[in-house]
Amino acid sequence: MKITGTFEVQMSPLKTTLPECQGVQLARMGLEKKYHGELQASSQGEMLSAVTDLPGSAGYVAIERVKGSLSGYSGDFVLQHYGTMRQGVSGLTLEVVPDSGTGQLKGLRGQMNIRIEEGQHYYDFDFQLG
Repeated sequence: MKITGTFEVQMSPLKTTLPECQGVQLARMGLEKKYHGELQASSQGEMLSAVTDLPGSAGYVAIERVKGSLSGYSGDFVLQHYGTMRQGVSGLTLEVVPDSGTGQLKGLRGQMNIRIEEGQHYYDFDFQLG
């Protein structure tokens, strides 16, 4: 199945234990999201990011626990994020962590895409259950 919806995200800085790296800003952030549409859920997660001195080059990884309902099926699952930007050209992979689904979402597999249009966050989620 493929679904699309909106979400809101709030990010808050967290203390990082990463050592300083010359020319690269390292950060750790807390994430809280509310998903709307066929995915009615809330999530919490943590993100690590690295922003270089070269404009438009950065990377991040994150783990996000999502709890709610997906197309009427309830449970939890975990999303793993891997994003890079190389001089303004971005790449992003969000994938359901294998075997992380619980409840009626047990066996969930899939990938999610995030896009921002005119300030609104959207998700496109291509998934399979069972």
